[in-house]
Amino acid sequence: MKTGLLMRVIHRYLGFFLVGIMAMYAISGMVMVFRNTDFLKKERQMERTIAANLSGEELGRELRIRGFQVEKQEGNMIYFAGGFYNQSTGESQVTVKSLPFLLEKMTKFHKATTDSPLYWLNIFFGISLLYFVVSTFWMFRPKTEIFKKGLYFTLGGIVLTILLLFV
Repeated sequence: MKTGLLMRVIHRYLGFFLVGIMAMYAISGMVMVFRNTDFLKKERQMERTIAANLSGEELGRELRIRGFQVEKQEGNMIYFAGGFYNQSTGESQVTVKSLPFLLEKMTKFHKATTDSPLYWLNIFFGISLLYFVVSTFWMFRPKTEIFKKGLYFTLGGIVLTILLLFV
């Protein structure tokens, strides 16, 4: 089988195979744009008993709250954005905002690191996307008009990408 035909066949079936994961990455990528807002997030109260007598800094680490800051302290009570902590009993109450279950799972998968058990799927997907980039140039014969127009679109996309990197 000629290289061009082989590239097109692999491109086609790999595309069909990856439809689900591509849709998941597209959706979670769009949702992640709004991650610093409350878009689609639901509030829920979380009550937890943790170690007593924690300082403000220790409390932020224990509750795993980014940018944690104590707003005020009255006696044994520490108040912070979204909750409070009783230093004498260790009881805390925090208002947590999170995405609906499925969207939360999708964005967690999207942000996977090597600590995640399925990180190799992200690597496979990244390699597949790079294959799509390269194999696109075997979709049409180089002497055809559509291929030549495609090169102009490629150049335009590369220039746009470079511009966006510096905005």
